Amino acid sequence: MRIFEQLERRRGWSEDEQMVLDQVRRCAAEVIEPNAERFDREHAFPWDNVHAINELGLNAIFVPEEYGGARMSYRLYLEVVKVISAACASTGIIYATNFHSMKPLIDLGTEEQKQRLLPCIAEGGLGSLAITEPDAGSDATGMKTRFTLDGDEIVVDGGKIFITNGDVADRILLFGKWSGIEDPKKAISVLVLEKGTPGLEVVRLEEKMGHRASSTAALAFTGCRVPRANLIGEPGEGLKILLSSLNKSRPSIAAHALGIARAAFTDMVEYTNERQQGGRRIIDFQGNQFAIADMAAELALAELWLDYVGGLVDDGADDFGLEASVAKLRASDLAMKISSEAVQLFGGYGYCGDYRVERLMRDAKITQIWEGANQIHRQLIGRSFIAK
Repeated sequence: MRIFEQLERRRGWSEDEQMVLDQVRRCAAEVIEPNAERFDREHAFPWDNVHAINELGLNAIFVPEEYGGARMSYRLYLEVVKVISAACASTGIIYATNFHSMKPLIDLGTEEQKQRLLPCIAEGGLGSLAITEPDAGSDATGMKTRFTLDGDEIVVDGGKIFITNGDVADRILLFGKWSGIEDPKKAISVLVLEKGTPGLEVVRLEEKMGHRASSTAALAFTGCRVPRANLIGEPGEGLKILLSSLNKSRPSIAAHALGIARAAFTDMVEYTNERQQGGRRIIDFQGNQFAIADMAAELALAELWLDYVGGLVDDGADDFGLEASVAKLRASDLAMKISSEAVQLFGGYGYCGDYRVERLMRDAKITQIWEGANQIHRQLIGRSFIAK
């Protein structure tokens, strides 16, 4: 693993960042990874893992100090997602969703909103991002959830599907359309819906191929009354806010995918060094060496690119959407490729639950679908080369 050791030595973490990473790696090794198989098998929300994360105060690294946090670099946040996801992909996406849902509030909320709504998250509360509907996936303009102003309140009616943390969230960043604005793009608006709001119903929890320990909910909103003060920005600014937030959540999904990829690669290298066929270790066969070499090279390059994108954000870059799409596209395809190859090299054992590569392959697939299906990202990247 010398290539990756060299990469790590050149990351340039500060003393405080290195201390956080050491704590996260210890927690991942001692708590999160040992629990992962059980939570996956039982389809149980990994509360023990979430509590361990909260004991380290990991939500605080993306919340400003004024609201109870201790914000650190975006690069560090991405590395934390990667480490947690390598240990348990379900726990990784639960943690990452806290960031995905609350970053628009952190970046674009009013001072009053942040003072009122963020301390709960900094203390370990769970966030959820509610965009997708049966007729609105990658094309968010098809959403039908309605926001209707009634005095100092907004009445919410509609429903969402495929909502990570939807049943357990303390804060839901909810997108819908403002009544009275006919244009489907200009009508999109966004607000924060708080846990316990009357009229919020968890319709069902999905049975999924992977990420079985992470809850994915269908939600219904029937006359939910939300304070007008919980609206982020103005009516009709939701699409702009959505696109801005996706640019920062897509590298986060890339980190999540690379955590899965790194775990599968590590298991594959260890297994091929131990397992013998015909008196030779599996790794001694040249064909297998070539396959591992190609995967190692792609993994190293993907990790370097993600670090580059993280640096862009930390340096205050305004336009990094294409770079974020490249990171998400390449990392998620690689997670699926490496986990599938790991199952292949494990042979029949890889297809059984005795080894975690079976779970990693199941977990990898969704990374090619959520936060914009990879076909969408290829289209975004490809269009950028059209001469104008």
